[in-house]
Amino acid sequence: MKKSLFLLIPIATLISCGGGDNQSVDAVISSGNMATVKAKRAELNKRQRELKADIDKLNDYIEANEKKERPALITAEVIKDTLFKHYVEVQGNVETDQNVVLNAEYSGVLTHLYVKEGQRVSKGQRLAKIDDGGLSSQVAQQEAQMALAQTTFERQQRLWEQKIGSEIQYLQAKTNYEAAKNITQQLRSQLAKTVITAPFSGVVDDIISDPGQVVVPGQTPVIRLVNLNNMYVKASIPETYLKNIKKGTQVKVNLASINEEYTGTVRQVGNYINPNNRSFDIQVEIPNKDGSVKPNLIATVKVNDYSAEHAITVPENVLQENAEGQTIAFIYQPMNDSVGIAKRVLLETGLSYENHTEVKSGIKKGDTIIKEGAKTLRDGQKVTIKN
Repeated sequence: MKKSLFLLIPIATLISCGGGDNQSVDAVISSGNMATVKAKRAELNKRQRELKADIDKLNDYIEANEKKERPALITAEVIKDTLFKHYVEVQGNVETDQNVVLNAEYSGVLTHLYVKEGQRVSKGQRLAKIDDGGLSSQVAQQEAQMALAQTTFERQQRLWEQKIGSEIQYLQAKTNYEAAKNITQQLRSQLAKTVITAPFSGVVDDIISDPGQVVVPGQTPVIRLVNLNNMYVKASIPETYLKNIKKGTQVKVNLASINEEYTGTVRQVGNYINPNNRSFDIQVEIPNKDGSVKPNLIATVKVNDYSAEHAITVPENVLQENAEGQTIAFIYQPMNDSVGIAKRVLLETGLSYENHTEVKSGIKKGDTIIKEGAKTLRDGQKVTIKN
């Protein structure tokens, strides 16, 4: 299309430097000399014709050179449908329910430690001993008294069944035996508290108290015991994702500090929304065969909150925004074997993940999306694909 170059110059300017008479139009008119006025008009008409000829030359040059414009070099890619997955990424912590500090349950001097740090122990295994202060002797005496009371009760019971002896003697023997048995059980329970045992199988992570130290029930930690077999990651997810995340949802867990990545599923979704940060908790079980995963490691958790089969996706960097705020891109339409045109298309986009965006409408499978060079293109511009 031929372009015209318009030069808008006030008449007064055109007159300002005419011929040998440098009088302005206003000055010529003010003179009242008709011959002078007509001469000035003739001069300006001549200059107007000269300017038009110059403008025509410029227009011819522009048109000729625009026709010789080379097609813009681009790269392009044929669009295919694919499986698109979006993940919400949050930070979590590695935890285990079997990570406890065993406190003293009896007051006295810690006399023995039967284990070392890093040692594997079994459930019920003895870990430490506290001086019982003579309680074991009391238990022995009480057990002897209980045995005597039991013998007396059994004898009175046989006599009572044979209708020999009084009911009072039988009931008194029974009461004495039950009282002795209760006292013995209480003393045995107290004595058992002088021995610290493993509540589950695991590893002795830390020896906190040393032999000879006085320990107090509920106040003195003695040993930390950890089970590294049942590890999981706990993470908080914004409540806006609640409807998309369920038990069994796919999850990727990355532990950067040990350079490990795991793929698993959500094993538990919390039923409580934290009012402080409007989030809910999830748990993801992770393997720990070599014991390298430790409690409180920081984890990057990626939860698959959206998936679409046969989705159309494009690189994020090919997307642009027009003046109306609409998302646009350019597709390649061939004219011949080597040259085509760039066609601008309006797109409806969805979610983005890992530098790719799902396109809901505007392009289809088989279209050729322009990648490199798209930012400087205009609609209908000639383009050629780089080899």
